[in-house]
Amino acid sequence: MPINAEYRGPGDLPEVIPVFPLPGALLLPRGQMPLNIFETRYLAMVDDTFRDGHRLIGMIQPDVSHTQDETRPRLFRVGCAGRITQLAESGDGRYILELTGIARFKVIEEMTVLTAYRQCKVDFFPFIDDFTARKGEEAVDREALLAVLTDFLKANDLKVDWEGVESAPNEALVNALAMMSPYGPPEKQAMLEAPDLKTRAEILIAVTEMDLAKKRTSGDPPLQ
Repeated sequence: MPINAEYRGPGDLPEVIPVFPLPGALLLPRGQMPLNIFETRYLAMVDDTFRDGHRLIGMIQPDVSHTQDETRPRLFRVGCAGRITQLAESGDGRYILELTGIARFKVIEEMTVLTAYRQCKVDFFPFIDDFTARKGEEAVDREALLAVLTDFLKANDLKVDWEGVESAPNEALVNALAMMSPYGPPEKQAMLEAPDLKTRAEILIAVTEMDLAKKRTSGDPPLQ
């Protein structure tokens, strides 16, 4: 999706960003994520991103397995910043928005702030390749990815727009499938932290193959 801002590197992004902890949520560079915002603190967060002018939200998963205080869960160390590229008011107090992924970040520290939402000082430099569109996509085993996608769709009695799939560049295909995948936070985090697109595709393929093998062994019904 075209956006009105150009991000050429880490220097074009703020060092401190608001973060939205959401389990199972995976945002990747140049991917689109719809969000339904209704909590007061996150409504304020959206308003503040426009007031500050950067329109950025850091999507990050809570690390539930290492959390003691459920009201303020520990965060994973890696997330992805997204720019608000669509915003609509629902009429009942909610915001319906879409984030476009810009780049992944590493959390340096969580800031002590007065806002009800959390903010972190982050470092984008470990993921500098995220600023180059389609970086490393020629190394992706597209044939293997499409094969496992076919098996997944068949096993779960699902359909897909194959014309759209076949015309999608490797980066868009891998990231869209990873974001839409039905797997849990650990698998989503592994795909997020993958060092390159090739590795992300390999993780997605491996996780899907294990899921299919488990279903064949257990006789579980298809996903609904």
